[in-house]
Amino acid sequence: MRKVLYIFSDLTDSDVEWLASAGRRKVFTKDEVLIEEGRPLSDVFVLLTGELSVVKRALPDSPVATLHEGEIVGELSFLDSRPPSATVVANSNSVTLAISRDELRVKLSSDPSFAAHFYRALGVFLATRLRHTIESMGYAESASRTEGEMSPDAIDPDLMDSMSLAARRFEVLVERFSS
Repeated sequence: MRKVLYIFSDLTDSDVEWLASAGRRKVFTKDEVLIEEGRPLSDVFVLLTGELSVVKRALPDSPVATLHEGEIVGELSFLDSRPPSATVVANSNSVTLAISRDELRVKLSSDPSFAAHFYRALGVFLATRLRHTIESMGYAESASRTEGEMSPDAIDPDLMDSMSLAARRFEVLVERFSS
């Protein structure tokens, strides 16, 4: 759930309410494909409950990543307008908030405040994911960190104040869309 905290800490209550009102509940059963490698997407997803696997066609039995509640899915294809580079499959019955890419683009182009919050939130989210990936690959060994340098899994102290509010925003979305 920590990843969603980075996103929801940058958004305002009205931003999150817009996402909730613009989005729709979409349920995926175990082994159902959310995103297929190479096929354009019509939605960006927030995983509310469940677990997903990211797999490459070339290595279907070796997941690239496991995604947990609070993950944003389809964000890279949204940002660069390219087809997804991997397939995303439900590991269990999963509930998502699906937001239309087209509707999201309209909102971003018509609401500069929302756009600033949304793009900053995605930037922080993707930076956190990249730092974690680099560390998990062994390129940033924890022993080689300089004094005072944070672990990629550590929460930035500057974000701590907004994390409890972000957690509550996510809980409200889960309650709203899980039933």
